Amino acid sequence: MARQYVRIGAAAAAALMVGGCVTTEVARFQPKAQQEAIYRDGQPALVSKKAKTVAMVRPASRGIRAGARPIYVVGIYNATGAPITLRAEDITVEQLIDGQPVQPLKVYSYEDLVREEQTRQVVAAVLVGVAAGANAAAASRSGYYTNTSQVYSRYGTATVVTNGYSPTANAVAQANASYQNAQMVNSAVERGQQNLATLEREVLKDNTMMPGEWYGGQVVFDPPQTSTGDQKAYRITISVGGERHEVDVSQEAAGRA
Repeated sequence: MARQYVRIGAAAAAALMVGGCVTTEVARFQPKAQQEAIYRDGQPALVSKKAKTVAMVRPASRGIRAGARPIYVVGIYNATGAPITLRAEDITVEQLIDGQPVQPLKVYSYEDLVREEQTRQVVAAVLVGVAAGANAAAASRSGYYTNTSQVYSRYGTATVVTNGYSPTANAVAQANASYQNAQMVNSAVERGQQNLATLEREVLKDNTMMPGEWYGGQVVFDPPQTSTGDQKAYRITISVGGERHEVDVSQEAAGRA
């Protein structure tokens, strides 16, 4: 019985994160002057060269889940002899229709993503608490039993109901529930810590680049809407060192030519 509540709690948590079928889309770059579409480790990427800086942009994964926030890795090279500061707020994304920007897409800062993760952890803690409470309640009722038997005698047949309680069975059930609850809590805490560490390690933040230095990180933004047919188009603009790198991307279903 206790295991049943653990499964219910896990299913409830999973239902918040998974919904329906997952369709994968791919990014295709549209290079302009001073830009070159390349591949890095089998993934499409684009290099944009200016007098002072070089920008490299590629998707963070081999596929982009349809309807999900795209995540790109942006790298900047300082080709000057002086420090240049890259600010996260100077990376913007715009939806395109027929090559023209029509609306901005929100770019999420490191602080935005940390707040979201902290909120997710609160929700996860509530779900774990509900599952743990149900688990403990089920365990507290363990050990009670009811037996029904038939007694035959020369006077006839009688049904005898015997109720009882096994302290040993109850103790075993409660020990199992305590262990399972501790595992759920520890797993939730560990996952939260790992997610925060990943954000700290991978998301792009403000950074001053020394001469000849590369710096980069992940850029996350709102999912684009369909622009033409089933294609979604947007422009990632990186303003750094007084230069603008405009990277046009079309996002479409995997397998299209």
